[in-house]
Amino acid sequence: MGSLFRSEEMTLAQLFLQSEAAYACVSELGELGLVQFRDLNPDVNAFQRKFVNEVRRCDEMERKLRFLEKEIRKAGIPIVDTGENPDAPPPREMIDLEATFEKLENEMKEVNTNQEALKRNFLELTELKHILRKTQSFFEEAEFHHQMQDPALAEESHALLLGDEERGGQPMRLGFVAGVINRERLPTFERMLWRACRGNVFLRQTEIETPLEDPVTGDQVHKCVFIIFFQGDQLKTRVKKICEGFRATLYPCPETPAERREMAIGVMTRIEDLQTVLNQTQDHRHRVLVSAAKNIRVWFIKARKIKAIYHTLNLFNLDVTQKCLIAECWCPVADLERIQLALRRGTEHSGSSVPSILNRMTTKQAPPTYHKTNKFTSGFQALVDSYGVASYCEVNPAPFTIITFPFLFAVMFGDAGHGLIMALFALWMVWREKQLMNQRKDDGIWSIFFGGRYIILLMGAFSIYTGFIYNDFFSKSLNIFGSSWHMANISDDDIKNNELLELDPNVTAIYKPASPYPFGIDPIWNLAENKITFLNSFKMKMSVTLGVIQMSFGVCLSLSNYRFFKDPLSMFSVFIPQLMFLMCIFGYMVIIIFFKWIAYDASISYKAPSLLITMINMFLFKFPDSQDDYMYSGQKGLQIFLVLVAVACVPCMLFIKPYFEWRAHKSGKRTVRFGTVQMQVNGASEDTAVIMDQDEGEMPPPPPEGAPAHKEEEEFDIGEILIHQAIHTIEFCLGCISHTASYLRLWALSLAHAQLSEVLWSMVLHIGLGFKGWVGAVVTILVFPAFAVLTVAILLVMEGLSAFLHALRLHWVEFQSKFYKGEGHQFVPFSFEALMEDHN
Repeated sequence: MGSLFRSEEMTLAQLFLQSEAAYACVSELGELGLVQFRDLNPDVNAFQRKFVNEVRRCDEMERKLRFLEKEIRKAGIPIVDTGENPDAPPPREMIDLEATFEKLENEMKEVNTNQEALKRNFLELTELKHILRKTQSFFEEAEFHHQMQDPALAEESHALLLGDEERGGQPMRLGFVAGVINRERLPTFERMLWRACRGNVFLRQTEIETPLEDPVTGDQVHKCVFIIFFQGDQLKTRVKKICEGFRATLYPCPETPAERREMAIGVMTRIEDLQTVLNQTQDHRHRVLVSAAKNIRVWFIKARKIKAIYHTLNLFNLDVTQKCLIAECWCPVADLERIQLALRRGTEHSGSSVPSILNRMTTKQAPPTYHKTNKFTSGFQALVDSYGVASYCEVNPAPFTIITFPFLFAVMFGDAGHGLIMALFALWMVWREKQLMNQRKDDGIWSIFFGGRYIILLMGAFSIYTGFIYNDFFSKSLNIFGSSWHMANISDDDIKNNELLELDPNVTAIYKPASPYPFGIDPIWNLAENKITFLNSFKMKMSVTLGVIQMSFGVCLSLSNYRFFKDPLSMFSVFIPQLMFLMCIFGYMVIIIFFKWIAYDASISYKAPSLLITMINMFLFKFPDSQDDYMYSGQKGLQIFLVLVAVACVPCMLFIKPYFEWRAHKSGKRTVRFGTVQMQVNGASEDTAVIMDQDEGEMPPPPPEGAPAHKEEEEFDIGEILIHQAIHTIEFCLGCISHTASYLRLWALSLAHAQLSEVLWSMVLHIGLGFKGWVGAVVTILVFPAFAVLTVAILLVMEGLSAFLHALRLHWVEFQSKFYKGEGHQFVPFSFEALMEDHN
């Protein structure tokens, strides 16, 4: 059984692991990534499980590692990623890791604390240096102005700054405070001083040229030095409170120039000493972080693997002896041998003498769905899983989506030029796959493009193909093989004197039916006035034809489900009536589309009947009176027969299956359902889980009567079954009509894309191509960037997204509804590889 066409065959297994070997065995299973464990303690609180303390210790280790990583990134040190993937360390190594992380964390916290204190001292000394320098300039400037003023006023002003003894015991003098404040707070600070002190203070301020580093955040802060002159202790107290409110830092400033110079010399000496200590501290911190950066990725992997193992062990049960752990897990049958080898390796690594035991179990519970994918098929499988995960062993649409999805996209997007750009972009991502995989981020639009690189590649390749079918290359046709239309018998005067000329295909000199255009549409249609009329007819019929083919294929895939699940009743009561209903109406419509193309050439095309009128008259039983108006002989009888067969299929779909299920219930048989899996069971309860050794080839006998069942048997209700069948019948019959009409979106979006491309060409690039000589070259060079940007933004991104969503809808609704339920649940194995990808 192919794992992509259907889910891998899964089995429920029971593991018996010795306590000393459980850690190593789970570690080996995590490296293998083929086992999905079940929680055997769903009612136990997470804080009451056996290994909760170990999980907490792992959380603490991760916290310390995140702290170190944050410090490393803050310091701008690159983290070394060697690609090494170490095995999960044994439990005894966990103590060494904890000690290492504890030592590094304490060392980093101590270094950060010391560095912050040193930076704070350095900031204070730097601010004091600027204050001494700026205040000295303030006083020198004031002294200069005093000397330029009247001598009497200068002496009086100078006396205000002197002490009592120098002023002969006069009671009045001016005091001052100096400090530093953030630049953005200065205007508000100045207004508050003026209002609170009623204008009785004098403020001088100047900005510090170089920004200062904040010791806590490390940000660069712009500050200003200020000096405030006031008179009296009351104003002094008020000024200090305002400075405290605005978080301004005040520093002591001597009053005499000699004292200020002496203090400035001392401050500069301390700054130099402190700078030396800061550099040594920074070097030590850098060495510690560089050493940690070399190992932090490996440490993260080890810590996360240990945590994942203990978290998984919390899902297990302990036996009554407390020496054995019991687990239940889903695993693929094809990989049971690999799982056994992993358990054997784990037992050997732990040194246990008791082997681990794996027993297969049978259960009524629906197994998880597991499709093996690779980097090419994973994107298409993700498209299908976005609608719903396939039920166990249900036909998987992904293999067919690999071809049909990009093809239907290309039918709507068909332009060889645009498809070429898309394909080249995807090829670039595929070519640089390894480099881009390491650079991509898990969140953002880039990860979406990169994850779907193979989808984009096929969409571009198919768009090139359909572009050549439509003969559309950036809205222009390519005359590769030479047109089959000629103007040999039309004179130059007729061409000059007539705005429009009609080319009759019945004239051999104008059209050569024996040598039509070999591939795609003749390029002359790009010049024709009735181009849209011709292409509309062609694309409309092509859309309906593709839709009926895909829907018919979907119905045929449902037969594979019925055959695999051994459900002959659904084969005869559902599949055959559905296929006949679809073929009798829409299959016949496709046949007469091709018949009309073949039977009616240009010479008798005026006799061709309308397909729409033909289909309407078919259901109204209205037929032409003249035999010449029929498309073929026997048309009337065949159409009546097809309508009657289609009508007869409706009650077959509605009543046959409920009737036989009712008879089976009356005879003592009942149907057990596994999503879409069905089997007939007689007598014994099918809910009881039974242990079976994997080496045995046969299933064990059913459990005895009275065995406990997981849930009560559902009662048989014929009314409910009839309603269910009626809903599905009505949904299918009406869906055939609406889904066929829905495929007309292929025509509509193809037309819209072609018209947008033509408008963009004629209104942008055609402007430059309309000029001649060097003027045309210059205008073309100026216009081309706008044309390129609009092409990518509108025609590739917006139109591409629109066609993508419509193709996705056609697959989810019109195609998959014929055979796919998507009611399963995904197989999520315990895998270290998936765990590492989630954290990258």
